[in-house]
Amino acid sequence: MTRKVTIALDVMGGDHGPQTVLPAALATLERDDSVSFTLVGLPEVLEQAQHDSKGAYGSRLGFLPATEVVEMDEPPADALRRKKNSSLRLVIEQVKSGEADACVSSGNTGALMATARYVLKMLPGIDRPAIIAAVPTLRGRSFMLDLGANVGCSADHLLQFAIMGSVVAGDMLDIDNASVGLLNIGQEDIKGNEVVREAGDLLSRSGLNYVGFVEGDAVFRGVADVIVSDGFVGNIALKTMEGVASLIASYLREEFEKSGLRKLQGLVAAPTLAALRSRLDTRRYNGASLVGLNGVVIKSHGGADKLAFETAINIAIVEARKGVPVQIGKLIEDQPEACIRAL
Repeated sequence: MTRKVTIALDVMGGDHGPQTVLPAALATLERDDSVSFTLVGLPEVLEQAQHDSKGAYGSRLGFLPATEVVEMDEPPADALRRKKNSSLRLVIEQVKSGEADACVSSGNTGALMATARYVLKMLPGIDRPAIIAAVPTLRGRSFMLDLGANVGCSADHLLQFAIMGSVVAGDMLDIDNASVGLLNIGQEDIKGNEVVREAGDLLSRSGLNYVGFVEGDAVFRGVADVIVSDGFVGNIALKTMEGVASLIASYLREEFEKSGLRKLQGLVAAPTLAALRSRLDTRRYNGASLVGLNGVVIKSHGGADKLAFETAINIAIVEARKGVPVQIGKLIEDQPEACIRAL
């Protein structure tokens, strides 16, 4: 029997707010009758949402008013100290109280991370939360972390990221013993800086399915289910991937517009191009997990549309049903004695 879950949604977050969140929530309610939502936002926005939903979902769609909104450019420290009744904070409080099994927000990333860490606290054995998200590969998907939460990391932190990533990848890909690779400038043991080499040694002695160092060009080949790096390297890698995808799309458009013959060729190739566009559609990879916290928190892209926000919601549903924080805690407890110092 499918486990019923309740997800708290920040209606005010992101560039589009309720225009994105409500349609995505209603579409999910139609598709999955084991999911309930609590929409959190300003009273006037929730009144409109109640009107639009026409009461069709009964207790499966709840509403929690907030009096404040965290702006996208607001300093995280200010949001944490001064906006204790913001929609961003209240969705996290819902997870803390157990009234929601997970929460999703498209809001300010720094504020979401700082508030979630303060409210939910860290899991035992985890020093820092990390951001993990899916990237497309030749085999389907891999999961990368950290994608920007931690600029400077020790080898111990990278081991912790690997443990968390293996749980998330295993749950999202529905596989056992997810493989883990460490992003590096070469595959040889002597390559990389001291931190990466030490992390590789720790991972080789862990109970994880560690496959060794992975170079940047191998990420897309899907050589590992989880790719681990510090947040500085991971964020640059992710933004580079997004930039290359945009570059290729722009080049294709330019080439098909160069002449009448090229335009005709473009019409013939349209089905193939549409399929390629769908496979590389960033909306289908939206939703980053803030792992390491004592609760499930999903960050949606600030510019997410309905489809992208639905993707983030689906990640929250899977992680809530699978109990990702509990799994991470258990995997940490199961680490061999050789890695205990790092945890």
